[in-house]
Amino acid sequence: MKSPQNSTNQGQTKAAQAFTQGLIDYAGLFPPASLGMGSATENYARYLRSTHAPMLGRFICPAARLGELSKTAAMLMPGTYATSGYREMAGDGEPWRISAIVPHPNQTPLEDSLEHIRAFNHHHEAEDAGLAVVDAIETPVKDVNEIDALLDAVPEQLAIAVEVPVLTAPGGDVRGYIAALAGTGAAAKIRCGGVTLEAFPSARKIIDFIVACRTAGVPFKATAGLHHALPGQYRLTYEDNPPMGPMQGFVNVFAAAMLIGARAIDADKAEALLHDASPRNFILTDDTLGWQGHTVPLATVAEQRSRFALSYGSCSFEEPVEEFGKMVGG
Repeated sequence: MKSPQNSTNQGQTKAAQAFTQGLIDYAGLFPPASLGMGSATENYARYLRSTHAPMLGRFICPAARLGELSKTAAMLMPGTYATSGYREMAGDGEPWRISAIVPHPNQTPLEDSLEHIRAFNHHHEAEDAGLAVVDAIETPVKDVNEIDALLDAVPEQLAIAVEVPVLTAPGGDVRGYIAALAGTGAAAKIRCGGVTLEAFPSARKIIDFIVACRTAGVPFKATAGLHHALPGQYRLTYEDNPPMGPMQGFVNVFAAAMLIGARAIDADKAEALLHDASPRNFILTDDTLGWQGHTVPLATVAEQRSRFALSYGSCSFEEPVEEFGKMVGG
C-alpha cells in the first residue's frame, strides 16, 4: 500500500485515519471468539485506552445480556468508583456506546428486547453505575414486509441497522429490502461470513448490496467474516485444525464502498477490487484513497465513512488492527 509517512497518528496518513475512524465494532462475545462477558469487556476497556482506540467503535452485546453486561463491566466503565484499581482502566471518558443485537420477533418479542435496553440506559445514566448507553440496535428481517412495522416500533433515539437476508432474498435480489429503508434514517446490514463456508456471500452479492445502498441513499454496516485486511484463505474458527475458506478483506469492502459511493467505479470494477489481495494496488495518502488509478479525495473518504459505509462488527479487534498497521506502516 502506498502511504507516505507524513501524518500525525502512529505513522498513518490522513486518509488512513479517516478510513478507519470508528470502523471496528467489537463483537468479542460472538463466534468464532465467543468470549465470556468478563474477557470481552476487559478487552474493550483496554482497547479504548490503547493507541488504536480511534479505530474502535461500539461494543456489541445481545439485548438479553445487557443485565449481565451491567453486572460484569460497571467497574470498567467511566464514572465514579470506590475501587481505585479500576479507575485507571475505566478512565474519565465518554460513556461506552453499545449496539444491542435484537433477535427476530419470531424468536424473542421486540418489546422484551426494548425493555432490556430501556432498563440498561436508565441504570447507566448515573456515574456511580458506570457510564454507558445503548444508542443503536441491529436486528434481522426475513421478509421485506416486516420493515415498516419494525421501524415504527423502535424509539427514534435508537439508531437501527436492519440485517437483510442477502443469501436467501427472493431471486437473490436485495434491492426491495434496501428500497424499503430509503428515507427512513435506518441503515442496512450485511453479513459477510460466519463459521461455515455456506455463510459467506459471493463478492458479487456484496457489491450488489453496496450498489443498492448507494442507489437508494441508505447507509450500511457489515458484520462477520472481515477479520482480515485483505482477502485470502483463512481459518474460519479458532479451534485446533479449523476449517479453512476464502474470506473478504475489510480494506477491500470499505474501499469499494468509498469508490462506489463516490461513483468512481462501476460494479464490475468493484467486484475485481474485492478479489485484489495486493496491498500495492491500494493508496492511502494524506490527500487520497485509491485503487488502481481510481481515487477519491480525503474529504470524500471522511464523508462516506460518516454517512454511508458506517462500520463492521468483528469478534477480533487485534487481528484487523495489526494487519492494517502492516499495510500502512503504522
